[in-house]
Amino acid sequence: MGAESRGHVIVDLRLVAARVAGGDDAAFRQIVEHTRAPMYRLAARLVGDLAEAEDALQEAFVDAYRALREGRYDGRSKVETWLYRIVTNACLDALRRRRDTPREARASAEPRFDGLVSAEARVALRELDALLAALPPQERAALVLVAVEGLPAKEAAAALGCSEGAVEQRLVRARAALRARRTEEEAPHA
Repeated sequence: MGAESRGHVIVDLRLVAARVAGGDDAAFRQIVEHTRAPMYRLAARLVGDLAEAEDALQEAFVDAYRALREGRYDGRSKVETWLYRIVTNACLDALRRRRDTPREARASAEPRFDGLVSAEARVALRELDALLAALPPQERAALVLVAVEGLPAKEAAAALGCSEGAVEQRLVRARAALRARRTEEEAPHA
């Protein structure tokens, strides 16, 4: 449990987290290396902007490092689930800041093309962001964690810091809002 296979090496991220908590700062690099791709994907899907996702992820990793050094990770959940919560919170904060910032003041500064993200992925991300933009941040997060990332409701609840029932309610509201939007878009305009 909590172990991830990377090539031929199996890394137990709970043990690595314990090393960081014990003062081995260099061990945190292993956590970043083993979780960066899925956490970046989550951040990009939650905020819908690659530059904002990178900023939120960096903020989340700094918060995770501090939490480990301060003994705030208790090991009850997998490191990955714990990181999902930290990344989700950083993204929700980014979405709130976006909502409070005038559109013209936040011109998208997407990272320059680096070959890591295909043009198709950028277009898909913009389409997903446009589709989810009308949802409140908590509903958006629940939908992305469960329907897009494929997390079970229990893990999504842990990541969101709420009950499974609250996740289910957010999913119902999010899906209803998306259905209503689709119906509105499909209705003939007079």
